[in-house]
This record gives sequence, C-alpha cells and structure tokens, in this order.
Amino acid sequence: MNAQKLEKLTKMANQIGDYFAAQPAEIAAEGAAAHFRQFWTPKMIREIVEQHEAGQARLNPTAAAAIDRLRRQAHF
Repeated sequence: MNAQKLEKLTKMANQIGDYFAAQPAEIAAEGAAAHFRQFWTPKMIREIVEQHEAGQARLNPTAAAAIDRLRRQAHF
C-alpha cells in the first residue's frame, strides 16, 4: 500500500474513532467497529488491519481498539 492510501485510511479511521470516543471505551470500540463493518469494504478493513498490525497506521485509541476487535472477530 502506498503512503498516500495509508494516510487516507488512517485519517478516516481516526475520524470514526473521534466520533465514538466520547462514549465509554467498550461501547466506543464496538460502535466504531460496527461503523467499519457497515461502511468500509472488506479490502479497506484488511488493509488498515494489516497496517495497524505492522505498526504503520497511527490510530487513535478508539480506532485502534475497533480495528483490534475486527481483527479478532475476523468480520471483514
């Protein structure tokens, strides 16, 4: 994945994380994960999961928790 695409996915993921961050951590992570499942393509999710696992995506705590949840559940 090129740097520009990674930057775009990271920015979008962090915006989603920011939106849900006002809620308690577990609810925020699940809400963000649900948003990813509903609105992102499986390919987009796979790419951000791979980059997050490799330490390349600089995700905020809520986005990171949601991506970790998706990775564990393998719902993409």
